[in-house]
Amino acid sequence: MDMRKTPLSTAGAALLAAIVATPLALANAATAPKPAITMSKARAIALKAYPGGKIANEELEKEGGGSGLRYSFDIKNGSATYEVGVDAMTGKVLEKASESPKDEAVEKANEANEKD
Repeated sequence: MDMRKTPLSTAGAALLAAIVATPLALANAATAPKPAITMSKARAIALKAYPGGKIANEELEKEGGGSGLRYSFDIKNGSATYEVGVDAMTGKVLEKASESPKDEAVEKANEANEKD
């Protein structure tokens, strides 16, 4: 018996993998934790850390520390930029740090690469 893969059997295997993987991906999305804190509430918490600042960027991300799910905010205050991380489950401030222009450039480049 010839055991070489044919294009048809390879395509069949790919289709089978997609059929099996799709319900698993949907199940993972359905069971992913939902934030207990709303984005609006997290914004208010972050802005209390730097009164007078304005949010320049915000995102919900999985990251180590706290519950593992956090809102991340870049807050501009004058010429300075600060990063504030707020735990999406508890509302606790996990990170409050100044960002240099170099840090900002690296972060933007990483975000652009993630989108590609």
